[in-house]
Amino acid sequence: MAAERAIDLLKDIGMSGYEAKAYVALVQAGRPLNGYEIAKASGVPRSTVYETLGKLVARGAAFEVNARTNATAYLALPAETLIGRLRHDLESTIDDLSDVLPSLSAPPTAHVVQHLQGTRDVLARAVDVVDSAREAVFVSVWPEELEPMRSALRRARQRRVEVSCIVFGEIDPELAPLGRFYPHRFSNPEVVEQRLGCRVFTVVADRHAVLVGAAEGGATWGVWSDDPAVVLLAGEYVRHDIALQLIVERIGGSELESFWDNDPILEYLRSTTGLRPMDAAG
Repeated sequence: MAAERAIDLLKDIGMSGYEAKAYVALVQAGRPLNGYEIAKASGVPRSTVYETLGKLVARGAAFEVNARTNATAYLALPAETLIGRLRHDLESTIDDLSDVLPSLSAPPTAHVVQHLQGTRDVLARAVDVVDSAREAVFVSVWPEELEPMRSALRRARQRRVEVSCIVFGEIDPELAPLGRFYPHRFSNPEVVEQRLGCRVFTVVADRHAVLVGAAEGGATWGVWSDDPAVVLLAGEYVRHDIALQLIVERIGGSELESFWDNDPILEYLRSTTGLRPMDAAG
């Protein structure tokens, strides 16, 4: 239910369960309610409802009004107004942290490789990588994994970060304002997925962070690292893949396509079967 979801989200931003329930009950009522009515509508115990309402008033999420009976009643701050305040407060806090926290950070003495499991954790880390970029983002990705990164790529563009992305599949035209997007044509995305057995995707921020993930069916796994060697290697992989697509598109032709499709050494380089070059060459 929407009300239960709203309560969970209000708890996420710091309200207690009772505060969230009382606020949602007030919002749903759309009129002033007294303590008894709020307790009945929200499920907050009558013994604690006035303490809860006092906390809401202190937060600025509700305010007291005089009812016709001269008893104190409570009215919710409109939802849109509360959301605006929360957004402003959060942005102000983040701005303050960006001024203070980096100055406290010691230079790293060790680099990390973090192993990740599950679609949510892997894609959240990919978004973290994009959000950490200050100069350039290089992405090699499939449409299924690209969509959850769309908002992060938009934020990167707003920070004037250069976004370069090669996509194994169709590219949504609406992505064009967010950076440079290239379709992966050689090899065909279906062939690539069949050869690898999964969808491999890579997200690189500047030269300081990388996420390499893979998805197969409902399973997703990956690694995040700030090791400069790992970041550099991943970044060069994406850059060279984009360069190859550009070369093929700009100077391609039947001879190049035949070479790409039939050359045994290229077949070996694209293969994951462990075939040796001399075997591929016959």
